[in-house]
Amino acid sequence: MAVDRDHVLRSAAALLTRKSTATMDEVAKAAGISRATLHRHFAGRDALVRALEVLGIEECEAALDAARLDEGSATDAVRRLVREIQPAAGLLAFLYGENQLWEGEGQNEGWLRIDTRITAVFQRGRHSGEFRVDLPPAWLTEALYGLIASCAWAVLDGRVAARDFPIMIAELLLGGALRREEP
Repeated sequence: MAVDRDHVLRSAAALLTRKSTATMDEVAKAAGISRATLHRHFAGRDALVRALEVLGIEECEAALDAARLDEGSATDAVRRLVREIQPAAGLLAFLYGENQLWEGEGQNEGWLRIDTRITAVFQRGRHSGEFRVDLPPAWLTEALYGLIASCAWAVLDGRVAARDFPIMIAELLLGGALRREEP
């Protein structure tokens, strides 16, 4: 019987999103395969995490494309991006916490492509006067990643509703938490 690699990866992503410390045995069980079969496809946890990284990058790039970041205002582009990235948020939250992906020279160039595209939206918003000039676009990009991961964890824990994901992230990032006086 042929093993569907995409099914194995998505099963692993679903499990590791909920339980980041899951063993390879637990991953195999979640995918409906034996541990030996899992090890034939992924030599160990590091290989599995690296394969999930590739999947995460693909999901992010698809969300960036679907969000049409160059259309309309930068504010609307950020809101579209948050909506489009929500289905991958759990996987991204898991990857966000995997330190081995961010250390050393071996960092995947896909993350740089994603950073560049998102940072360009914040740069465009800064130039158009939509976004504050005292907050660097690179920092806004990092803040977006942190909010996506935090909200994904809160949704998975049942502390917030999944339907509120887009508005919670976009409005906190774009408007901040500071209450403004009514005019």
